[in-house]
Parts: sequence; C-alpha cells; structure tokens
Amino acid sequence: MDKNFKELNALVCGSTSGIGKATALILAENGATITLLARNEEKLQSVKNELSTSKGQTHKHYQVDFTKPEDLKAVLEVATINHDYSILVNNTGGPNGGPIIEASIDDFKSAFEQHLICNQILVQAVFPSMKENGFGRIINVISTSVKQPIVGLGVSNTIRGAVANWSKTLANEIGQHGITVNNVLPGFTETQRLEQIINNKSKKLQKSTDEVSEQMKQSVPARRFGQAQEVADAIVYLASKSAGYINGVNIPIDGGRTSSL
Repeated sequence: MDKNFKELNALVCGSTSGIGKATALILAENGATITLLARNEEKLQSVKNELSTSKGQTHKHYQVDFTKPEDLKAVLEVATINHDYSILVNNTGGPNGGPIIEASIDDFKSAFEQHLICNQILVQAVFPSMKENGFGRIINVISTSVKQPIVGLGVSNTIRGAVANWSKTLANEIGQHGITVNNVLPGFTETQRLEQIINNKSKKLQKSTDEVSEQMKQSVPARRFGQAQEVADAIVYLASKSAGYINGVNIPIDGGRTSSL
C-alpha cells in the first residue's frame, strides 16, 4: 500500500476520540497535514498535540457543533482559504437509540442534519479543489445497519441508510474526476458509542454490563470487539493512492458479524 500522504491535506471529523482520532493519528504518521473538526476545544488541542509532525506538517483544528450546520459552513469557509483538501473523513457520533415507533420527528430532523446535511456541506466545500487536482478521497464512517438494521437503533438505521445511498450517488457522479467515495461500516468497536449502547442494554435487560458485553461478543465470529485503530487502518487504505479503483462501496469492519455479504 502506498501510505505516503506527504503534502496531502486531510479533513477529519469527530476526531477527538475513537475512530476519528485513530484515523487522524495514522494519517499524520504517514505525512498528511491534518485539520481536526469536533465540538470540544480542549480535546481538539490535546489531539493536535499528539499528531506527528515528522514530515514538517502544521496541523489545524476547528471547534464546531454538527447540530448547527450553518456554523459548520462558516468554519469551512475559513478552513478552505488557501488550503486544498485531498482527503475527507466524514465521522459523526450516532443518534440516540430506541424503537423507531417511539422516535419523535425532531429526532429524525436532528439526525438528518448532523449526518447527511453536514456531509453534504463538507463535500461541497472540498470538491472544487479535489476536482481541480484530479484526486480526492471521501470516506464516510457509517454503520453495518446499512446492510442489516440493528435492533433498538431505529433512527440510526434510517439515517445511516440515507447516507449510504447519498454516498453511492455521489460516487457515481464525481468518480470521473479521480475522486472516490466509499463507506466503512464499523461493527462493535470499543468506543464511547459502544459503551453507551452497552450501558443502555444493561439497564433495559437488567443485566450487568459484563454480561451484555459477553453476549454481544458471542454474536461476532471473531468473539471480540474491534479496536478503533482497526477501522482506521481501513480508512487510511481507502484514502491512499493504492485504492484508486475502489469506489462507491460499503466495507463492513465487524469481525464477520453482519449476516449478509
């Protein structure tokens, strides 16, 4: 794999923890200049300080809340001034869980804005320079629910499916410009999101978190949870020049848990 990202700029969303942070760290180790996007200023600064500068990079960060798309648009107007992005990693925390029949209209609207609308804003901000340079990598971190809906995550199942179809449409439209658009679908990955899901299941089922965790692991052929870095490794491959002919696909990274191909 060609992991030389020197002189390439990467915009990584949700990059203060979990998959986003792991991706930013690996890209920086391999020469990319990183722009971090997330809500927490203190955590953003902390992660930026962890990023490798061995190739002379000067990394940036911007505090932004994806529940406010107009604020994101304003931030990107600044971030893209004299700064071309070759890599975009769309990564945002998932919607709250619960049965779909109990979800409010506002739950759907909020999730739609945070995921699909913000993704659209981000792509429109970086597309002109990608097109001009004849190279671009857009990777969306979604969920295995686009292949197999997950019980108890009604709003997430719905919105993730919308993002997957948006992504495929985008891949078909802009592939001619040397830009690829792909989705990675994490399974049970040890992140704050998984911890939240386990805690919620524990309360609902009146079982210990250890019992819930073990039950979840037994549903995975690998019999363990994934690590954020394992998902990040796949993202970094898709961002590389070696992945230039992979476009418009969903790649589950779930230890084999998803039943469908």
